[in-house]
Order: sequence, then structure tokens, then C-alpha cells
Amino acid sequence: MAVSDQISDFLTRVRNASKAQHRYVDVEWSRLKESMANILKEQGFIENVVVKKDSPSRGTVRMFLKYTPARQSVIKGLKRYSKPGLRRYVGSEEIPHFFGGLGLSILSTSEGLLAGSECKRRKIGGELLCMVW
Repeated sequence: MAVSDQISDFLTRVRNASKAQHRYVDVEWSRLKESMANILKEQGFIENVVVKKDSPSRGTVRMFLKYTPARQSVIKGLKRYSKPGLRRYVGSEEIPHFFGGLGLSILSTSEGLLAGSECKRRKIGGELLCMVW
């Protein structure tokens, strides 16, 4: 099935799987989704990422979700910020800092997909794709 907004679909699948307390969630492979999954892993929101490619342009990204010992999801919320109908760009000084630094912003920059903290460190801005807390 064709998806018009890959990022919203990705976030919705992760949100639904974490609320249903699934062990993992599968999404169709793309470089964008693989990069987003790797950022979530680096920042400690998911346990592991496994990419299975059927061909050079097709495959699956499997993300193993992370839970606390009390079986509560580490991911409390996900929000799409920039949308296809309304793109939102921020400079390095305007990158949101929320939940006392525990939240994560993901930006699309000229150097690829980066976490908000990394963008601030490198002093580059870009399109603010989503926020995770």
C-alpha cells in the first residue's frame, strides 16, 4: 500500500506497538526510516535495530522496543512537527529543548538526519521532523 507520509506512518507504527507492549515493530525499509530508527537507538529509546534487505530498494526495518522493568514503554510520546502540507524549519538556536533535555528532536539537515543535540553542537539547522519523549 502506498503511504503518502512515510514519517507519520513510521511514528504511528512505533506509537501503536509501544502502547500494545509489543516486543518489536516492523516497518518497510527506506534510508530515512533506517536513519530515524538508528537515532532512536543511539538516544536510548529503542533497544536494537535490524535491517533485512530483500533487494537494493526493498526490505524491512525491525525495531526492538525498550521497556522499563515495570513493563512501561520508554517512549512516552511521539509528535510529527513538520508535515507535507506545512514544512517547518529551525535554526540551530531555535531547536526545541523540552522535558529538561530528556526529549529528542530529529532534524533533516544538509548533513543527513541528526538528533537535535547533535545539530546544536554542530551549529546547523534544518527541517524539524519530529519530537520524541
